[in-house]
Amino acid sequence: MSSKALRMSTLFLRTLREDPADADVDSAKLLQRAGYVRKAAPGIWTWLPLGLRVLNKIENVVREEMDRIGAQEVHFPALLPREPYEATHRWEEYGENLFRLKDRHQADYLLAPTHEEMFTLLVKDLYSSYKDLPVTLYQIQTKYRDEFRPRAGLIRGREFVMKDAYSFTIDEEGMKKAYMDERGAYERVFTRLDLKYIPVFAMSGPMGGSASEEFLAPMPIGEDTFALAPSGKAWNVEALTTPEVPEVDSAAVPAMVKRETPDSKTIEALVETANRLYPREDGREWTAADTLKTVAVTVLHAEDEEHDKPWREVIAVAVPGDRQVDMKRLEAQFAPSELEEATEADLKAHPELVAGYMGPMMFGKQAEAAGVAEPVRFFIDAHVARGSEWIIGGDEPGKHTFHAVYGRDFEATGTVEAVEVRHGDMSPDGSGPLSFERGVEIGQVFQLGLKYSKALDLKVLDQNGKTVPVWMGCYGIGV
Repeated sequence: MSSKALRMSTLFLRTLREDPADADVDSAKLLQRAGYVRKAAPGIWTWLPLGLRVLNKIENVVREEMDRIGAQEVHFPALLPREPYEATHRWEEYGENLFRLKDRHQADYLLAPTHEEMFTLLVKDLYSSYKDLPVTLYQIQTKYRDEFRPRAGLIRGREFVMKDAYSFTIDEEGMKKAYMDERGAYERVFTRLDLKYIPVFAMSGPMGGSASEEFLAPMPIGEDTFALAPSGKAWNVEALTTPEVPEVDSAAVPAMVKRETPDSKTIEALVETANRLYPREDGREWTAADTLKTVAVTVLHAEDEEHDKPWREVIAVAVPGDRQVDMKRLEAQFAPSELEEATEADLKAHPELVAGYMGPMMFGKQAEAAGVAEPVRFFIDAHVARGSEWIIGGDEPGKHTFHAVYGRDFEATGTVEAVEVRHGDMSPDGSGPLSFERGVEIGQVFQLGLKYSKALDLKVLDQNGKTVPVWMGCYGIGV
């Protein structure tokens, strides 16, 4: 409190009787009605005296806990040059979420969505020996992301205040210690702010690196869905892994046979046709769970050593017919590349792929026997057991193949997490079936490893006088 007391009679404040017409969640309605913030544009907010006092108090709690673990505060500009982000390929990888602009000399700049590159270059500029490490630096700074559809008031905006910290250590063991120190500081911050939170195993995404955890505040409006195991452990849906399914004995499965299945481009139509024309001998009906659908997906790669510009790769993914493909989960495994459904133009380059009747026999090793010169990569969902029997696409219009066995009749390039997870799916730790909740991300911690130090050539001399890359961690809180 300043020496001049804050009085309601002089406070710059106007409350609202009614909810703002464009407010979509309760928090945004209440903050505006109480005079804490005003909306300047979609996803962009003005802080008024009451709101700013709260924001400053939250920042002070964060500062105290950062200082407690020995982190030191710095402050970078929000307007940054293109070159460091090009070195780490994030100028392209961030896609349309990045605010890009040119100055009067036509030089490229961006409004920073995050500052890994700048922290790395700062340490590179000032430190050169293992004796300088470990060090953890942080800032509380405004970030910018061009959200396609800003919503939920302050929870998902185009301009937002974030605390980001970065640890620099001589080895992996040091990185893991810094990670745990920062993780503990986060838990103390959230506890002091009386925030309910759940640590959730996550994917690193465009940040790169290895281990990562999100801290989610459970609430119905949350955009993040997380899976909760009976053990109390939780996973972001994108990071959820399927326990290995045991191999099935296929000795009694008859040889594959291709059959006429007219007008059966959808799973529903295929199941109806199979039951009508080819009833099972054991008396039960065919269901969607007996079918294996193969979908064509395009991977959008950034330029690399073999390609001087971004390029498209068509891949195929097979999933059980009773499950839907989850593009976010699938995309997480191809990060930093993005995925989209294969277009008509993509498929023209692969005439062996027959829309609606696509099967595994035109991909991978089995494609050589079919005479396909350059088969596309073929991946199979983790729920498909080796030895399991399926109805698959016949790779001809109006035909499907029955009694196809994975491992006997066809193989895959690799296994992926491709389908939506369900209530009742088994948890990765084996403690029982999963349940699903929604939450808002309030913080995330990453073990970045060597990604940025290698890309930006951050090296120091170790105890033996040898030049080695620095190990890094990254830690963010949405203030």
